[in-house]
Amino acid sequence: MNLDVVVVGSLNLDRTYTMPVLPDAGETLHATGTMVSSGGKGANQAVAASKLGARVALAGAVGCDDAGDAVLGAVSRAGVDTSLVRRIPDAPTGEAVILVDGEGRNFIVVTEGANAAAVAPEPSAAVEAKVVVGGFEVRDESVIGAAALAESVGALFVLNPSPFRPLPAAIAGRVDVLVVNEHELAEAAGVDVDTESDAVLASARADLGAAALVVTLGARGAVAVADDGSVVRVPAVTVQATDTSGAGDAFMGALVARMAAGASMVDAVAFAAAVGSYSATNPGTQLSYPTLAELEGWMVLPPAVRRRM
Repeated sequence: MNLDVVVVGSLNLDRTYTMPVLPDAGETLHATGTMVSSGGKGANQAVAASKLGARVALAGAVGCDDAGDAVLGAVSRAGVDTSLVRRIPDAPTGEAVILVDGEGRNFIVVTEGANAAAVAPEPSAAVEAKVVVGGFEVRDESVIGAAALAESVGALFVLNPSPFRPLPAAIAGRVDVLVVNEHELAEAAGVDVDTESDAVLASARADLGAAALVVTLGARGAVAVADDGSVVRVPAVTVQATDTSGAGDAFMGALVARMAAGASMVDAVAFAAAVGSYSATNPGTQLSYPTLAELEGWMVLPPAVRRRM
């Protein structure tokens, strides 16, 4: 299996409910729309990379249920190789419930389900890749396995520790690129990306044990911290957000697709920021991700038109 990207991560069935505002504690609101679709951070990232032209395989687990059939079908139709996804007979497919308000903001609740049984391919498996991706919607054993796979095939190991928990000690010093959002950076390193100096950000990268660090900032773009300590702030494409669910996964998939193609860190981050912005202009997760042709057509539109889409 000769690939650009292997993603070791989660697959979920997403149930999205739209409403004018998000509810407060104890409040009951009527949804104005609903959608059921394929999701999970691992699957989202794999689909985003595949739609942009990368050769991608996904390793994970789903149940032997209708939800598992639906998720695998959607991911496969996006061009992702799902032969490394396990079917688990005694666990349901993972599920996410997503609430989205009129400004595109969201609340997300995830049920782990079969994702608890996700495993990375063994280093001895016939898998070759340029980039291996790990994420935190699966358990530590799978993340450690993803790092081992990357080392065995000479690939870059890119880690997206979201939803955040402390990084396993077994991957210390093994992460080539750590991708976090600003809230995860604050939790992991006590650093506010908006107020700290470049030197502090470089020190945080070293403290987290990553060769390079990327911090996503939503509508404000991203920050890239290279292994030499240099810091570059990359703006996002300004848009009117419809739904930010999965925009971070769109960024991640685009980043690793571009890295696998040999782009520099800064170029890959700029490309990923554009893909994340595009995703936020459309509802849902995987359905909102562009092909390369769609992205290129969108980017040449006048900024005022892009902003309204």
